[in-house]
Amino acid sequence: MTQSAFAVVDLFAGPGGLAEGFSSFVADDGSRPFKVVMSIEKDPIAHQTLRLRSFLRQFEGQLPDAYYDWIEQGGVQPDWSRLHPAQWRAACEEAQNLTMGVAEDDATIVRKLAAIRRRYGDQTIVIGGPPCQAYSLVGRSRNKGKVDYVFEEDHRHELYKAYVNVLNRLRPAAFVMENVKGLLSSKANGDFLFHRVLTDLREAGGTGCGYRLISLGPDGSSTMDPAPSDFVIRAERHGIPQARHRLFIIGVREDIAEALDDITIEKAQLVEEPEATVRHVLAGLPRLRSGISRVDDNAEEWTAEVRNALTELEKVRLTGPASRTAALKASIVKAATALRSWNSTPCRSDRSLPSPVPECARELADWLYDPQLNALPNHESRTHMPADLARYAFAAVFGEAFGRSPKADEFPSELAPKHANWRSGKFADRFKVQVWDAPSSTVTSHIAKDGHYYIHPDPSQCRSLTVREAARLQTFPDNYVFLGNRTQQYVQVGNAVAPLLARKIAKSLHELIKKNDLHKY
Repeated sequence: MTQSAFAVVDLFAGPGGLAEGFSSFVADDGSRPFKVVMSIEKDPIAHQTLRLRSFLRQFEGQLPDAYYDWIEQGGVQPDWSRLHPAQWRAACEEAQNLTMGVAEDDATIVRKLAAIRRRYGDQTIVIGGPPCQAYSLVGRSRNKGKVDYVFEEDHRHELYKAYVNVLNRLRPAAFVMENVKGLLSSKANGDFLFHRVLTDLREAGGTGCGYRLISLGPDGSSTMDPAPSDFVIRAERHGIPQARHRLFIIGVREDIAEALDDITIEKAQLVEEPEATVRHVLAGLPRLRSGISRVDDNAEEWTAEVRNALTELEKVRLTGPASRTAALKASIVKAATALRSWNSTPCRSDRSLPSPVPECARELADWLYDPQLNALPNHESRTHMPADLARYAFAAVFGEAFGRSPKADEFPSELAPKHANWRSGKFADRFKVQVWDAPSSTVTSHIAKDGHYYIHPDPSQCRSLTVREAARLQTFPDNYVFLGNRTQQYVQVGNAVAPLLARKIAKSLHELIKKNDLHKY
């Protein structure tokens, strides 16, 4: 490491979104201030993705030719330990498949933290987000339906303490803790859990240490004493094509924070940027059809199903002024024309490189595109039932006509699923299209279960999003390969932190701590 560089420990790392952002940040002097030295992930498949990306970081931006050849040719992953043994050993040392909170794994983590402390002193950074299923609004709603479920007995809401324990041992210069917004309203034994989390974070590090908590969001009511809601960062305000609202708690060790004033903190806050939209990141990708489940899957059958769905939709009459129905019909005609315009037989996988979208901001485009790629990974559609194809078609033409997704009570009665609660309001967004000219809704791990909430905006494609499309909404670069089966890939993407947002946070954190010269290398 170079002088004044920081060693980064990434906890609950997932496929590596936070680490990707931090390791890619370049300071004004051309240096990379943050070097990931340990990342921990318990899921074995996410860990494989994490380790592969750690391996690629060893090449400092110049990815090996064998990696691009593998993406282009497909098939079994090369034996990196044979091709690049030193870089592979470094990746295996950094990316650890361990479960925090398990005694044996905790013992390994303690040993590795001690070694990091000896080597780097307190010139370290801790990043990561403890698992959020116990805090999220969806997770809490699901848990209420479980017999004998007791929140206080769910060990997942205590995993943040494993994060705090690392702070106690490492006493880093700063930390970044990410979590869902639902943590703000979570209660344990009648008390708001978030207040306990903030107190534990402030007091971390032991005697003589402690941390000052800082909000990087532009809505913070006070840079000196942020309110709980001030820690919410709305990704769509910062050039990310997704309305993802997450807590980011920044902690700066008190001996460093003593030198910070309001001007420095305000300078470090994230800058609001022009809105990035679904169109900016998905419009240039190759068109695909979905597969069809429960019948013979072939392009002719799929085309017939979609054409029939569009024909039936021409009979739909919306409530309200006649102009609404006219707008819907115009969108249907446009979709039918686009369906006929396919230059070849519709396919479920197309690894052709994406074409640039002129409206896409330069920073976002440069981040996503890799001119050395010869093929696009993870871009394959999944299958849908014929009845759902018709629902997807309606949602997509409605979205094109009105710039929003239809609610359940706006669906034609013949397309209503056989759910008793369909009209109750509980499933108002059961089928949701991601419209072209707005940020997408939050990409979560639920995308792995079905695609109903993530319908592609192009009615002529009539499908849910691919892993690559979800990854682009999450701002993963196109050369970022997700390992495992498709369901596992979706889960990894949905659980991750948006890497481009992570890079922006790394820049902000560097503003706060860059004068820290407590340790030299």
